[in-house]
Amino acid sequence: MKYLKVIAFTHKQIELKELGKLVICQEDLTDKLEQVRTQFGISEIFYLATCNRVEFVMATEQPVDKAFTQKFIDVLDMGLCPVHTGTFIDGASIYEDREAVNHLLRTSCSLESLVVGEKEILAQLRKAYEKGREAGLTGDYLRMVMNCVVKTAKEVYTHTNISKNPISVVSLAYRKLKDLKLCSNARILIIGAGETNRNISKYLQKHKFSNFAVFNRTVENAIQLAVDLGGEYFSLDDLKTYDKGFDVIITCTSATQPIITPEIYTTLLNGETGRKTIVDLAVPNDTDPEVLEKFPVNFIEVHSLNEIAKKNLQERYQELVHAEAIIEQNIAEFWQQLRQRRVEIAMRQVPEKIKEIRNSALNTVFVDEVQNMDEQSREILEKVINYMEKKYISVPMIMAKDILINGN
Repeated sequence: MKYLKVIAFTHKQIELKELGKLVICQEDLTDKLEQVRTQFGISEIFYLATCNRVEFVMATEQPVDKAFTQKFIDVLDMGLCPVHTGTFIDGASIYEDREAVNHLLRTSCSLESLVVGEKEILAQLRKAYEKGREAGLTGDYLRMVMNCVVKTAKEVYTHTNISKNPISVVSLAYRKLKDLKLCSNARILIIGAGETNRNISKYLQKHKFSNFAVFNRTVENAIQLAVDLGGEYFSLDDLKTYDKGFDVIITCTSATQPIITPEIYTTLLNGETGRKTIVDLAVPNDTDPEVLEKFPVNFIEVHSLNEIAKKNLQERYQELVHAEAIIEQNIAEFWQQLRQRRVEIAMRQVPEKIKEIRNSALNTVFVDEVQNMDEQSREILEKVINYMEKKYISVPMIMAKDILINGN
């Protein structure tokens, strides 16, 4: 845990609407992380972005504080103005060593989520790590950390009621949508084919909604979701010309600028004047604020779900105690595993070093004496050295294991 550091920007210190400014486009992500890794001497790193948090998880010997975070954000070149940068730095939470592990475990178990008990965060964490691993940004250290993260989360979800009748942001959004009492044939436009929209689509399909049109930047992904829903598919650019009308828009993309502008919204209305519904689960919002000012809209967004989430937290408070006990146990186990792993890595050099000593003794230090021996004596010497070599290798291994396990 000595080198684990986390820089976290979350809904607890920063407005949800502002967090979107820290989202890095996927196309640029690997290059930007590689740049900060090289510049700051970070050995391993990955990046997590969800609707209520942006975090950088890293293994580094560098001291990580507010000053480091300022330089780190500057190098990432997110296009922030100085005022926004200052706000984010002030709101950053920095964890290291044991606190960093504790934070990651609490995050994976949803204890740090907007809605305690939602399981999406574990999948998001795993996906974020996998992207870093595939890009060559992580190694053995963060692999061990993530093994502990996944194990702990599974134990919490299995052995507590923290996720009983789960209420995620998606399910909360659907409940609000359900309260509007839409007919099952309501025309639903789904903008974005990512995990969030796939999840809310499952709710809609389960409750017999059947009239879907899916829009996505990558058409192949739109096709896949549209096929699952029995709907139509379009590219994101087709929003500019879509003229079949709609009753509900459900949008969640990774765009950094609004997708639904007043011009596009007018086109989508196709002359209709009634009140429509927009479910916007993107951070930052995909909906231009002008749309809400100019048109009658039932607007459901992540921020508006906050009060329901607080109530959910209160109802599940008792389960936090059980979850935290599981987390503490896993932190203790992880510390032991980490020590063992460090000894294993260090001990890899023992056999090689002993062989070097053996070769030096036979071929350099005692080369004349060995050459003057008869054949039988050389064989006996070889047997003795082989025996001692094996013992010299095994003894420190056994002693190290004894120290780690029994503290002797």
